[in-house]
Amino acid sequence: MSARRPRRATCRQALTSASVSAARPRADPFIIWDTRLTGFGLRVSPGGTKSFFVQYRTGDGRRTDANRKVTLGRFPRLLPVAARKQALALLGAARGGGDPSRARARARALPTLGEAVEEWLRARVGLRDASLARYRSSIAATLRGWSARRLDEVTREDVARRFAELTQRHGWTQANKGMKVLGSVYRRCIAEHPELRDPVALWSASGGRLHRPRRRRIETPQEVLPAWVRGIEAAVARTEVRDLFWVGLYTGMRLEEARGLCWERVDRSERSIFVDRTKTGEPLLLPMTRQLTTFLERRWEERAEPRNGQGAPWVFSSSRTRSGRVAGVDSLYRSIERHGGKPFWFHAMRNCFITVAFRELLLPESLVKRLVNHRRPSGDVMQGYAADWTLEQLRGPAQRIADRIDEIIAAGGEALPSRRPPSLP
Repeated sequence: MSARRPRRATCRQALTSASVSAARPRADPFIIWDTRLTGFGLRVSPGGTKSFFVQYRTGDGRRTDANRKVTLGRFPRLLPVAARKQALALLGAARGGGDPSRARARARALPTLGEAVEEWLRARVGLRDASLARYRSSIAATLRGWSARRLDEVTREDVARRFAELTQRHGWTQANKGMKVLGSVYRRCIAEHPELRDPVALWSASGGRLHRPRRRRIETPQEVLPAWVRGIEAAVARTEVRDLFWVGLYTGMRLEEARGLCWERVDRSERSIFVDRTKTGEPLLLPMTRQLTTFLERRWEERAEPRNGQGAPWVFSSSRTRSGRVAGVDSLYRSIERHGGKPFWFHAMRNCFITVAFRELLLPESLVKRLVNHRRPSGDVMQGYAADWTLEQLRGPAQRIADRIDEIIAAGGEALPSRRPPSLP
């Protein structure tokens, strides 16, 4: 029969900063039990390390119940007053039937908010670089100062304060996006950690509400088109950036779709352009109008060679960016507004293009949606049965829209964007 393990040496005294500092290490570890709070103690190792801990029994506290010990922290980083408060809270939870040691173990297993976000982003397979960049920008503002927190350390009150802060600093759109992303991250983690609570859902259950979406509306094309041309001509010095705006104006393309154009997708003999990476996921094939041909001709003449001989050159290339294509156009919006006298943003040109097609020319809705690659509703049975518009069917309406845009600009007293006769091979 093996010899019984000798009991660890113990003593009792009030744990204060003075008494803990005076405790000297011995050949073997020993424990000092606090005389003020039963279950709270200090362990002193032979090497001089002094660690506060709390010991309790689970269940009803009977001798047959399991004995648990939770380490609180080391002295002097953790002082006796703060350690005693932690011990009191844990002992209170244990008396209420809980098991704080297991709860702390589960909490330690939880990822930080920053880690959970990275896992959430990795799970979004097929996310475009531009979309990923927008998500990261939104997340950076939403999680400012929270990335190192464990998931269970963000409370409903934290969410409420951050929502108000985002609204004040960045506006309702960013505040709504931030809460949606944060809630999505928590929902994914709850599948693996069922005991976790979603603070966004708790905030919503207690009366928290997202802002009602408000679309930015433009004035009539007659009011904004001449002002935008005037603003772009005055505020944008670089030809490639200006041509990017003109292509957006005359096609209704989204910014990232226009920036993503490369020469291998431009068919100069067929007079068409192909965009394979779009917001809707559906590729976009567009006819080249006379106006669009002019802008692309200028880009072709001023095109830059691929860097290191690798990859196809971008239509809107730039030697100033790492990607090799035009970037940062949003920084020009305010200057364009100032020179033109009307609010401006890239997507507003898409809105104007659609308005001209619908209101000025009364073109069929399905045709306009096809031209701008608008997501068509899944419940639209008639459009589901109808064959898609062909390139030749789109060519005439696209030219009518571009010509009408020219007419409105000229009627407003502004010179049309600089043009030369088409000479593409």
